[in-house]
Amino acid sequence: MAKNVEALYWEPREGGAVQCKLCPVRCLLKEGKTGVCMAKKNIGGKLIATAYGLTTAFNYDPIEKKPLYHFHPGATILSLGPNACNMGCQFCQNFQISQQTAPTRRVEPSELVAAANVRNCVGVAYTYTEPLMWYEYVLDAAYAVKRAGLKNVLVSNGYLEPEPFDHILPLIDALNIDIKSMDEEFYRKICKGKLAPVLRNVEHTAGKAHIEITNLVIPGLNDSDDNFERLAKFIAGVDPFMPLHFSRYHPMYKMENPMTPVDTLLRAGEISRQYLKYVFIGNVEVPGYDDTHCPSCNALLIRRQGFSAEVLAVENGHCVKCGTSVKIVGV
Repeated sequence: MAKNVEALYWEPREGGAVQCKLCPVRCLLKEGKTGVCMAKKNIGGKLIATAYGLTTAFNYDPIEKKPLYHFHPGATILSLGPNACNMGCQFCQNFQISQQTAPTRRVEPSELVAAANVRNCVGVAYTYTEPLMWYEYVLDAAYAVKRAGLKNVLVSNGYLEPEPFDHILPLIDALNIDIKSMDEEFYRKICKGKLAPVLRNVEHTAGKAHIEITNLVIPGLNDSDDNFERLAKFIAGVDPFMPLHFSRYHPMYKMENPMTPVDTLLRAGEISRQYLKYVFIGNVEVPGYDDTHCPSCNALLIRRQGFSAEVLAVENGHCVKCGTSVKIVGV
């Protein structure tokens, strides 16, 4: 049963309506109506976080699955996520739990620390769907996790208003943010969102938390050389050490475009490596694109096979061969 927790970012409107101020969608909801994210509802003239504490999954994952390659490599992390999302991506790879009603179980914030410690987890990841729509729960959970000395990880589309994003950021140790395309029209037509707020939040995170970027490459939509170059240049302008993960798309939900060719992913990697120190390819094994090499001396720092990672030549965030700072956290 849902727990009625009042949402943090909203304001009343005429006739008992409410307006959500959490994300750029800014849903205007009459009595009894639910927001596009499925996680907020107008109940009695108040915006209620109806998804509070209700998770669609409760798993122990390798941190590489998020994907986070340069944050406590090889660690296990407790992972959970709400039945919620504020975008409507036609290609959603998790649509069963983000775009339609799905079964959930209740997990209180106070339960997370003990559950994480059972498997010696590095922390808790809020992931799978769009955890920022679970805002009130993530905030409470993140405080509890932080107090226990564990890490908070957020895997997100980054589509949040500045005030709530900036408020939660000090509690978050690492993020993987999706940049789905560098084309505003792509966001509008394919995702029912906007690009600018996502880019703003990526820029704002730099220097405050560890951040990695994922781009799901979809044939015919966001797979041009220009898109890859613009994405790499944007990231390099923020921090050239920020890891970029190109992920292979599979036909899913409302999208029937063919699966991403490996050659396209290789092209994306080749272009991006002109600007970035670390570029990886996911959802497919491509030799040379899963391991981490020192950007200065090319020493093999971390060897990966699937979701397993073996740290070979990193100590205190530096390459043991040449001493270069490689900006890898937790080793």
